[in-house]
Amino acid sequence: MTKPVVGFIGVGLMGHGMARNILAAGYPLVVVAHRNRGPVEDLIARGATEAGTVAELASQAEVIHICVSGSPQVEAVIRGTDGIAANAAPGSIVIDCSTSNPVSTLELSAELALRDIALADAPLGRTPKEALAGTLDTMVGADPETYARIEPILQTWAGNIVHLGPVGSGHKMKLVNNFISLGYGALYAEALAIARKSGLSVEQFHSVIGTSRMRNGFYDTFMKWSLERDENAHRFSIANAHKDMRYLTALSMDVGAVNPVQSAVRNSLAAMEAAGQGEKYLPMLADFVAAANGLPEKD
Repeated sequence: MTKPVVGFIGVGLMGHGMARNILAAGYPLVVVAHRNRGPVEDLIARGATEAGTVAELASQAEVIHICVSGSPQVEAVIRGTDGIAANAAPGSIVIDCSTSNPVSTLELSAELALRDIALADAPLGRTPKEALAGTLDTMVGADPETYARIEPILQTWAGNIVHLGPVGSGHKMKLVNNFISLGYGALYAEALAIARKSGLSVEQFHSVIGTSRMRNGFYDTFMKWSLERDENAHRFSIANAHKDMRYLTALSMDVGAVNPVQSAVRNSLAAMEAAGQGEKYLPMLADFVAAANGLPEKD
């Protein structure tokens, strides 16, 4: 059976590894120009072809991955005369692997359906390391027929695939997932500041929490900054974290949910981004909260 042509928009840190695995599984792959030529050139060397525009890619691919920074970018590549909606063939499928606003996802799904193009949301869990290994987590929103068609492709880059239900389900769950992790970050940052202000050191804090049942994988990577100044252990920017929490706020408002804790988490991230530190990584929130308490970055 002939494998469908797969398009990939957004071959960055995560997308590059995913696209490599799609190619390795024998799928014809078309990519579109990226600001970083390195991943594009690597994929071309491995057998991919490059499209000059999104419109050109959409006219060639049957299944199109989008892996960009958020909903405005997703909307930009789907809508308009040069977008996917206007140029993909009926029967095509779009897979949005971005962390997007579910409210926007559902609007885009309805618009694409008018052209007989299906949308599935398959946001990602884990890191570029797992993207390269083909062992990412993904939580999928898609109708059963669409899911059956894309599952073999998802299996090329994901080790843990959960089909949650109809379109939008994946993005909803991804935001809930990120709320929990970012909530941990805000909690750790504030707890560290209180501990230090009361005379305890970061090392003393870690000697108790780091050996207790409250320790987890997120704690380990988050604390590498405060303990070791390892800025690469947890590379997730404050700007991206704040964006995700804005999306969850929009979803909460849309469904009428009461969200006092989530609002507090969002505001802690908003404060750091407003102070011009949006490109710093999440563990550095500990320094920002420390400074607000009149403390140096580290004891």
